[in-house]
Amino acid sequence: MESLRTPDDRFAALADFPYPPRYCEVDDQEGGRLRMAWVEDGPADADPVLLLHGEPSWSYLYRRMIPILVAAGHRVICPDLVGFGRSDKPTRIEDHTYAKHVEWIRALVVDELDLHRVTVVGQDWGGLIGLRLAAENPNRVARIVVANTGLPTGDLPMPEIWWQFRKAIEEMPEIEVGRFVQSGCLRPMSDEVRAGYDAPFPDDSYCAGPRAMPGLVPTSPADPASSANLHAWEALCASPTPMLVAFSDGDPITGAMAPIFISEMRGAQGVEHPVIHGAGHFLQEDAGEEFAEAIVRFLG
Repeated sequence: MESLRTPDDRFAALADFPYPPRYCEVDDQEGGRLRMAWVEDGPADADPVLLLHGEPSWSYLYRRMIPILVAAGHRVICPDLVGFGRSDKPTRIEDHTYAKHVEWIRALVVDELDLHRVTVVGQDWGGLIGLRLAAENPNRVARIVVANTGLPTGDLPMPEIWWQFRKAIEEMPEIEVGRFVQSGCLRPMSDEVRAGYDAPFPDDSYCAGPRAMPGLVPTSPADPASSANLHAWEALCASPTPMLVAFSDGDPITGAMAPIFISEMRGAQGVEHPVIHGAGHFLQEDAGEEFAEAIVRFLG
């Protein structure tokens, strides 16, 4: 598998993101290796909080949340999905599959870091991957936080705005990642912050990951990932693992999923689920402090 690696100097002047990267290698599932990056902070002996980003962002999305979680005594681990952030970027869209992304995160959590009692926090694709991780590795996961995400099986139609986003990503000659993140926020973003989201992608040759992800969301029961997602959904519905549903009030893409998680998931029963007000799809960017404080209360 051919891949690109974003030069380090692209990350030299990030706004409010002082965390040095850590690296490991994961199997690219085609006979080669890929470098995967993450940032980490907090007590090494504390139960880990795994923060999973989605499309087309990277761990920078959680920069306003990490200090709050660490101050509350938690060990925070925030990976960059393969194809994003400081992780290696396979150059072909077809290099990316749902199953590969689940396996790459599993390899980091289980094989590299050997994490136990994990709180999985997933938004957007971070939820699609994190919920599979939780369902398929229940002995590793102590709690789950879902935020503006889902676990699609292809049985329910996707909203029209999502189809518009998918079409734009697939057809745009050059992807401006910072602009797409801004479009998913309700609050204005500074030029400095927008540049932070653009940093991993010097040009469009690095953007196979962002281009691929919308096409990997199951939109039909015949999708290759639908069966695995259905099994994961059934396992999570029956699981006693506590689940916090923390959706924003301004996400037209995934908002309808919040009441479904709350009503269907056994672990969500008896939990006080917050609504993060004044935030769009990327609630970490719009209201990261409020989201982090809701997680702290849940973990407490």
